[in-house]
Amino acid sequence: MRATPRATARPALRRLFITAAASIAAAGSLTAVSPAAYAQADKAGLSFPTRPGDGPDRDHLTVTVRNAGGGADGTFELYCDPDGGSHPDPHGACAALERDTQWGQDVFAPAPEGGFCTMQYGGPATAHVTGTWAGRPVDATYDRRDGCQISRWDRLVPLLPGVGGEAGTRA
Repeated sequence: MRATPRATARPALRRLFITAAASIAAAGSLTAVSPAAYAQADKAGLSFPTRPGDGPDRDHLTVTVRNAGGGADGTFELYCDPDGGSHPDPHGACAALERDTQWGQDVFAPAPEGGFCTMQYGGPATAHVTGTWAGRPVDATYDRRDGCQISRWDRLVPLLPGVGGEAGTRA
């Protein structure tokens, strides 16, 4: 008797279904921790951070601004969740970062290569941002040499100071 394509496909589909079901069950067991377990750990003196920023590895950035004028130049420390540091507006800066943070995208990514940028000059201001954001290392530079760079800068106001034009009114 000859095996039909349908008969040979069944074991493969069954194996695929069983593997998928087992994977889902395993993933569910990793996240299923009862509230009682947290209460027992707390009584024992163990602690679980309730948010990623509650531990010693919370978000921390160092922002160095040059040639922005208006007293905006300097090096500032920023901590988020809870917000703090020497940054002039830690709450606003953290809110701007949170607003632009999306899964699979780097809020500090450079402007795309080969993009069409307006030929305008936004001034000599530069900024360098280093540290950790959302658990990932950050080392980004900013300037205002063309429309793409100006837009990239303005998107992060008040992390970066508002400089000229509309950005000057957003701080």
